[in-house]
Amino acid sequence: MGLPFTVDEFFQVFEDYNLAIWPVPVVAYVFGVAAVLYAARGTQYSDSIVCTVLGLFWLWIGVVYHIAFFAAINKVAYAFGALYVIQGALFLVIGAFRGRLSFGFQPNAFCATGALFILYAIVAYPLLNILLGHAYPRSPGFGVAPCPTTIFTFGLLLWTNSRVPKHILVVPALWSLIGFSAVVNLGVLEDTGVLLAGVVGTAMLLYRDRSRAAVVRLDIHDV
Repeated sequence: MGLPFTVDEFFQVFEDYNLAIWPVPVVAYVFGVAAVLYAARGTQYSDSIVCTVLGLFWLWIGVVYHIAFFAAINKVAYAFGALYVIQGALFLVIGAFRGRLSFGFQPNAFCATGALFILYAIVAYPLLNILLGHAYPRSPGFGVAPCPTTIFTFGLLLWTNSRVPKHILVVPALWSLIGFSAVVNLGVLEDTGVLLAGVVGTAMLLYRDRSRAAVVRLDIHDV
């Protein structure tokens, strides 16, 4: 099934979007770097700050990018926008308000993988945009576009030291599959990373949390 828009129309939306929201992309980088630092430090309010940043990213992309801009060339963007708004609300309610997500960097494979995803989203993704001919403003940007933000989200979730509720993973995992279609249909090769982050990140988080639950059950039986 063909797409309802051309490759040029796709990148034109990003150009119009990025120019219209300036300097929000710069603010998004500041917020993103702050979230990484707070997640690594683990201060009193770190968890709420990290979840608030993630929530704002997903809400912004849902309302402003998907609904206000992308829907002009693809009506399915209204559904995408609704999913992003739901995900943003989940981060705010479950993470920022209820405190069910706790972050902290530890020297293990999960955090190391998360760090690679974070670096890819913040550093490698924009560089690949330039190398592959999608230079700003005709490119998806960190914190304001779906795919790099999804990669970043999986990176931070791998830095959690608490169980991640499974419903938190549904929309990011789903978008990792949807976003990968840009590689196939539009030649956005940098979005290969979103599929890798979605598959590897989801698998690692489910494995980690299941393993921790098994250890807790063993400890209870030993008491």
